[in-house]
Amino acid sequence: MTGRTRDDVEITLCPDGPLLVRGPVRLLTGDDREVGRTRSAVALCRCGGSAIKPFCDGTHKVNGFTTADCPTEGA
Repeated sequence: MTGRTRDDVEITLCPDGPLLVRGPVRLLTGDDREVGRTRSAVALCRCGGSAIKPFCDGTHKVNGFTTADCPTEGA
């Protein structure tokens, strides 16, 4: 992560897994309540099976969750 500063936000799409979110973001529920976080980087569930939503608990590894290829740059 060369050149990344403390104020940058980075979201990484993990193949067949969670979204890794790094940086100073606020996570909000649908009714604008803030979801607490204790780390600067969090893994957010994409499979829908996590017992600790919105965070990933690794369930995607056993429930068969797969993702399409990540979009290409400029798509």
